[in-house]
Amino acid sequence: MPEDNISQIDFDDLNKRAISQPLVKHIYTADPSAHVFNGKIYIYPSHDINAGEAFDDLGSHFAMEDYHVLSMDTPQSEAIDNGLALHVKDVPWADKQMWAPDATEKDGIYYLFFPAKAHDGIFRIGVAVSDSPVGPFTPQPAPIKESFSIDPAVFKDDDAHPDTGGSSYYMYFGGIWGGQLQRWRTGVFKGEQPESPVAFLPGEDEPALCAKVAKLTGDLLEFAEAPKDLQILDENGNPLLNGDKDRRFFEASWMHKYNGKYYFSYSTGDTHYICYAIGDNPYGPFTYAGRILEPVVGWTSHHSICEFENKWYLFYHDSSLSKGVTHLRSVKVAEIEYDENGLIKTIAPYL
Repeated sequence: MPEDNISQIDFDDLNKRAISQPLVKHIYTADPSAHVFNGKIYIYPSHDINAGEAFDDLGSHFAMEDYHVLSMDTPQSEAIDNGLALHVKDVPWADKQMWAPDATEKDGIYYLFFPAKAHDGIFRIGVAVSDSPVGPFTPQPAPIKESFSIDPAVFKDDDAHPDTGGSSYYMYFGGIWGGQLQRWRTGVFKGEQPESPVAFLPGEDEPALCAKVAKLTGDLLEFAEAPKDLQILDENGNPLLNGDKDRRFFEASWMHKYNGKYYFSYSTGDTHYICYAIGDNPYGPFTYAGRILEPVVGWTSHHSICEFENKWYLFYHDSSLSKGVTHLRSVKVAEIEYDENGLIKTIAPYL
């Protein structure tokens, strides 16, 4: 439900029809990455603010400065805001735009992964650490070497080393338009001129740009390998095309595992769907499988999926609380279901 008809929406009626309500209302939160640590749910969202930036297709109005961590005892319980976890002023290399983060845990240490524009205007991905899942987090002095673009999502694969019981950690990332992924097509950043968000994109009949995946080093602070393309295929085994805007990747990577299969989910951006594809290993290729979430109010759609007590939940956001202001969003949660074939039943956010 993009912005085209925002002025015609009855928000009182919409909120009555919404399948879930904002988890917190005292601040605006978006892009929720949800995890279960020690039997409790922790949500790592971006923190929307009204910074007065003009709306543009490069996302300048998304001027977030810090992160707060939300926690919940169960998906039905009250969400608690645990306060400031990290601010851009504490990150030596970062200038602005602390966009969608993620987090993971290893050996009792918690890692917050976040994108930000460096002082040269290029998005990089940083890491901050804490001995608590709610922070405060201490950032590394420099971003991850060879990192670029936005929307890091870190997946812990417990089955990577079944003989030793160890785990491998993979980062999925990337976003086109304001996320700059298209400016890295040659491996070298193409500057912000021309400013058009569609500059450097493939043609409509060419394969769409791919999200990136890279295994992390044992300390989770760097890439253990050069990032690879995560390919999404259609039902005939061909890569999705850039013109296939209802299915192709735009941003908001997420990975989860269900019944031994790997589920890569993502946003289609300007067509406002959350879609998913299924593969047999963390690198893919992945075959497009369908939609998880129909469009929400507001331009963006961004999500995560986690399991809690043998049920699965979709964490997502919309702009209903702000009455359609696209950069003032609110995190929500809804249960998801799989059919007998392992396909996710599509959710309509409003009845």
